[in-house]
Amino acid sequence: MKSANSQSVSPQPARFCFIALAAAVSTALLAGSISAHAQGSDPGMMRGNEGKPATGQVPQQIEKQFPVGASWVVLSLNGKTYPADNNRPFFVLDSQFQLRGFGGCNTFSATAYPLRNQGFAVSPFAVTRKSCGPQIDAAERAFLLALRMSQKWDVVKGNLILQGANGTIRADRSL
Repeated sequence: MKSANSQSVSPQPARFCFIALAAAVSTALLAGSISAHAQGSDPGMMRGNEGKPATGQVPQQIEKQFPVGASWVVLSLNGKTYPADNNRPFFVLDSQFQLRGFGGCNTFSATAYPLRNQGFAVSPFAVTRKSCGPQIDAAERAFLLALRMSQKWDVVKGNLILQGANGTIRADRSL
């Protein structure tokens, strides 16, 4: 039997205090570790050079700008040269990002966006539906598919290069 004067001490409050203390200590250690890692990852912060760039850094390249408003005549698709005739594709991307051109038989239009890191995205095309014979139609389909699937662009030696999963288009400025 218990006497009326005896007090029973429950182990629960002591366990709760120990868990709370352990959580506080581990939080403090983690915060200190993160702070030390952040300072260690930038040696300039240890020397008080917070606002200054570290010496020896490579300067960032200025990103190229897509030549909006220029007319382009297609020279080749996947290395195969187009003959210099009336069936050679051409296109222009205007300042409103409207891509318009001629695929070899039909005219087309779409919306196209030059993206960061010389990315390129083209919407589905609106195309007229004229047939110019099996060879020209097949060449036009291949060109339009390569243009639609273009993901990267570059200007190399004055030529616009569009690359994607369905091929590489090389075009030159036209008048």
